[in-house]
Amino acid sequence: MQRLGDERVIAPFTLNPTGITHPAGGVVPPFPMEIHEMKELAENLPFGQVNAHLHDEMVMRVGIPHKSGHMAAHAFNQAYPVMVSANAFWSQSKQAFAFPEATDLSETDFAMDSAGFVAMKLWKAKGRQRGMGGIFPWTYAEYIEFATGSGASWWSQSDCCVEPEIATSEAEVDFRIRATGTFLEGTLRILYEWQNELAKTTTSNVVANMLPPPVPVIQGWEVEHYERSMEMMMQVWERWQPWLATPALIGVGSVCRRTLRHPRHGLYAILDRVKTMIPKGSRLHLFGVKGEALTELGDQRWIASADSMAYDFGARLKAHRSGVSNSMAHRCTEMDRWMKAAMQRISANNEERYSPSLVA
Repeated sequence: MQRLGDERVIAPFTLNPTGITHPAGGVVPPFPMEIHEMKELAENLPFGQVNAHLHDEMVMRVGIPHKSGHMAAHAFNQAYPVMVSANAFWSQSKQAFAFPEATDLSETDFAMDSAGFVAMKLWKAKGRQRGMGGIFPWTYAEYIEFATGSGASWWSQSDCCVEPEIATSEAEVDFRIRATGTFLEGTLRILYEWQNELAKTTTSNVVANMLPPPVPVIQGWEVEHYERSMEMMMQVWERWQPWLATPALIGVGSVCRRTLRHPRHGLYAILDRVKTMIPKGSRLHLFGVKGEALTELGDQRWIASADSMAYDFGARLKAHRSGVSNSMAHRCTEMDRWMKAAMQRISANNEERYSPSLVA
């Protein structure tokens, strides 16, 4: 299948008519490739594609920091749903993705995160990168090809996180929100081209299975940021309907490093507003949710899933305080403890749930 280039200068996107200029200088171009008029639409191009197939109940995914090894094996043995970062598979020395020939992750229900937080940290520390927008170390084509071929249950678009340690001003937050929308548009353009090429030689089912669409991500720090990000994300997504169905799953980024009840940037205030904007048929995934939030969130039908690596941070702290080795066995024990508590919170019948509003 022909792979179209993804780093050419192209015409601007109407939502961002001059590209995205970062406050510190430099521009993220509005698209990754030139606008390509489809002169021949392949007969077998699938339409109405769903980006994730979801369970009725909320799914809690355990974050695994490695592409293989003891922790992946433990998650498999415990039948935990998993979240893994694309960064775990990237070789800095080879400048390429590589999926292990043998890993227990392949036997788990795992989802793929785009490593936006790691990419933004690297960008701030080392400057312009070789890949998407000068922010990511990999290109659009490299990430899309790897993510769609990884066997993940679903994969998220590349996004730009806005935690205060990353985005220190309103201008930087705005840059990252618009960059996230632009990355989604670029990803969908390339995926559309690839699907159309593949559809010339195979069936629509094969095309849909080989190149599934991504989970879009909304970003922000305060309630108003997420409103703007959701509006932009849906403007982008709706441009690609009916080729794509309404997104079954939408990711909510920059969740883990925040309080729960702050009226402007607390998780509950944000989710109370976002839930009123969710398209009919869509549900949310929360990246990096705090365990204590799960009691309130576990019975919210519009939340499909969440993930966390809080157990691993806790394992390091406990090992340090106790003067013991933070061994793989210790980390796996903490994984079990955290997941058991998380599932109890999700399933608990709490008479004081924050419903229909999460905010008291």
